[in-house]
Amino acid sequence: MRLMLFAAALIALTACSKPSPPVGKWEGGTESGATVVAARVEVLASGAVRVSAPDVTNAIGSRAEIDAYRQRLAAELANGWPDVKPRHFDFDGKTFRKPGGYAPQMVWDKDTNQMTLELYIGANPALPVVLRPVSDFHDSPWAQG
Repeated sequence: MRLMLFAAALIALTACSKPSPPVGKWEGGTESGATVVAARVEVLASGAVRVSAPDVTNAIGSRAEIDAYRQRLAAELANGWPDVKPRHFDFDGKTFRKPGGYAPQMVWDKDTNQMTLELYIGANPALPVVLRPVSDFHDSPWAQG
């Protein structure tokens, strides 16, 4: 009888526990309209998250000028990464939100291990920045090839 009560209590506790965020690293970048973004996310074993996403808005110009923006952002991202402090988010098994917040900050796809950073710039709607999982960060967050 005691064993059954213990098992029922354990199941109840497990059902009520919050999901653990996925531990790992993700990086990527996007060009959307006149906005260029380079981004990194690292979810630590403690559940804290390091995130950085420098951007350039009104990035209008030739392909060479856009590529120069990308290089600049990649350098800013890599050089500033050591100073990025971990912070906590609420995580429901798929979506990361600021504590007590409503708006999604990141969305994780468990099946593909892809992370999408929801970047809010000014009063604009969220800009999704699709990130790929990496074992370690690269000098440039754009796909290596």
